[in-house]
Amino acid sequence: MPRPLGELEDAVMTRVWQWNRPVTVREVLEDLQQERSIAYTTVMTVMDNLHQKGWVRREAEGRAYRYTAVSTRAAYSAALMNEAWSTSDNPAAALVAFFGMMSAEQREALRDAFRIVGYDDESGPEAHPGPHAEAAPAAAAGAAPEAAPEVAPGAPPAEDDSAGRPAEPGR
Repeated sequence: MPRPLGELEDAVMTRVWQWNRPVTVREVLEDLQQERSIAYTTVMTVMDNLHQKGWVRREAEGRAYRYTAVSTRAAYSAALMNEAWSTSDNPAAALVAFFGMMSAEQREALRDAFRIVGYDDESGPEAHPGPHAEAAPAAAAGAAPEAAPEVAPGAPPAEDDSAGRPAEPGR
């Protein structure tokens, strides 16, 4: 399970995700220097650490490396949300509290997400059993549901299944 990125790691990864192409330390450095004073070696160390942690892959280009994100920001965010939810001693209460914190825009995004995965406004997950349908009875009985597969750095991006729905990460 990914740990949250540190502040500088997040600043670097934000650029790698936004640019969505192989990047050099120099490119990231020059962009970061528009916001703060930072040394080349600091950015190089952070990018090497991100490589060691599996967040980016790198390919040599001359005497430098080009770095590419291994996974998307959305997959990273989803993994963090799943980790937070799965560590709760009362997952249903955690979800209720989380939903209560959502803005109108976030609630609309949630409705859109349900539509994308095949849930409509009149039904929930039990009407559209997915790959973890066997966990539903345990969750209804108050037991903690099985954790969804981790979205680990290094895993290829998820592709659509034969029905056009996004496949599970790692499958």
